[in-house]
Amino acid sequence: MTPIRIATRGSELALWQARFVASKLGRKTELVIVSTRGDRDQGSSLDQLGGQGVFVKEVQAALLDGRADLAVHSAKDLPAISPEGLAIGAFPKRGDVRDALVGKALGELRSGEIIATGSLRRRAQLKSMRPDLAFTSLRGNIATRVAMAQRYGAVVVAYAALERLGRLDAIAQVFEPEEMIPQVGQGALAVECRSSDDDLQACLAVIDDPNTRLAVESERSFLERLGSGCSLPVGAYATVDPGVKRIDLIAFIGSPNASFGIQVEGSGFDPHELGARLGLELLDKGGLKLLDQLDEGGNHE
Repeated sequence: MTPIRIATRGSELALWQARFVASKLGRKTELVIVSTRGDRDQGSSLDQLGGQGVFVKEVQAALLDGRADLAVHSAKDLPAISPEGLAIGAFPKRGDVRDALVGKALGELRSGEIIATGSLRRRAQLKSMRPDLAFTSLRGNIATRVAMAQRYGAVVVAYAALERLGRLDAIAQVFEPEEMIPQVGQGALAVECRSSDDDLQACLAVIDDPNTRLAVESERSFLERLGSGCSLPVGAYATVDPGVKRIDLIAFIGSPNASFGIQVEGSGFDPHELGARLGLELLDKGGLKLLDQLDEGGNHE
């Protein structure tokens, strides 16, 4: 039987994710390693590189041009709208959604100490908790980020990444989703295939987790309503009542300097309707003003 070719980035975490998916498929597989712009350019911030999509575009291109049959992504790296010709065939069961500090816990940091993170979402929420701290950008793989905690007061890393790579020992503090709303899709994997490939879509349906799909699709629908490439601090987190399939979604948008933020929450049964509804509610409550200011250049850091 011809192996299923799985496109993936070459980082340690990306390879773990691809191999995890491969182990669930029950088919012979081979990995197709793809270098992305986000991997090659470590000197620019994610905002300078264009935000969401910098770790996935080249991987998706490998699907579209036939070099690979599937692609495995961190769901949080995907823009809210898939390219024409591709479909997300599976969201395997979601991992831990929380953010973690490596180095010192928040309460142990002295006034003026530095937290390193490349995420505006994390920075804005941490600023609201500790406005007396300083912040700096940070790029690199998980090993690099953990090592950089020795230079700064703390660095912020996704709990799921540390768990998957066996580095839970490095954690100084974990934030519950109610304390720090996660990034859209955080902790989840997304497996893409060509939308015309019915056989592979049937294969992926076996590893698709319905509750994870409901949750992540509602978060992605929220992001789509704001604008898939929104460059403001944005977070969303959905949970699903498995008995009745009710989705509970909490979401926020803030200004980069944490001077202003809006949070909304709601429930529903249709992930696309719920996400779009909360996105519109957030825009009506002041999010549109923030987006307009961003377009005018008034809120860039």
